[in-house]
Amino acid sequence: MSEKLLEGNGKAFLVLLLPISFLIIFLVTTWKFLLALIVLAIAFNIWQQYQWQQWCQKVNPIFHQLIRENQGKITPVDLALRGNFPGPAAKRYLDGKASEFGASFINSEEGGEVYYFITASILGNILDSSEPVKQLPAQAVSTNARSSQTLVQPSLLAPPPPPPLEEEAEAELPPPGVHTEAQPNLAKQLVFGSLIQSELAKRLNVYSSTVYKRRNDPEFPEWSRSRDPDGIAWTFSEKTKEFFPLEEG
Repeated sequence: MSEKLLEGNGKAFLVLLLPISFLIIFLVTTWKFLLALIVLAIAFNIWQQYQWQQWCQKVNPIFHQLIRENQGKITPVDLALRGNFPGPAAKRYLDGKASEFGASFINSEEGGEVYYFITASILGNILDSSEPVKQLPAQAVSTNARSSQTLVQPSLLAPPPPPPLEEEAEAELPPPGVHTEAQPNLAKQLVFGSLIQSELAKRLNVYSSTVYKRRNDPEFPEWSRSRDPDGIAWTFSEKTKEFFPLEEG
């Protein structure tokens, strides 16, 4: 029994020994070629990295110009069209820049990706537009004219409703801080014809950064109308960096 077992183990060892022997012989005879292939692969990879770095150096001025023109917003299509190179290369370049500068990107409704790079000037504009207006008292509008205009505007829209009963008045009061605060502020601020970003964000009950990202969107008026308590559509002026009510007509 033991002799048969030893004989079977010896045959199994021979079966394993033959492939191992052929592999050792192959490596001994071809190690120079294998080493040359590995060196060539490493050299080719280094050459590709060098070529990519050189290409990125040429694309950087185009990228910086688009960032300034679009206020930090850029898509691979914008970069590819401006530089006249393939889309995959533009996307790879923007992915690298997004990782380098910590930029954010979102998927648009059309299926593409939009990258947002926040520069110092863009951040300064956001902070400036988010501060409350400090020069309103210095405007050439008297207190009497302002109060009279705020009283005349509601009267032109509709006649005042009859005073409700006490129980009905309590039931018809809107939630605190939603519509009762926005309407007087809107009437006063629209004396000057516009709202800044932080005021509009408070009126629409969204973050100021949300208004900043959507302000140049063609669908911004409809989006703002859907969130405005009075159903008013708003539009953004690049020249004054303010938001104006869109006139129906």
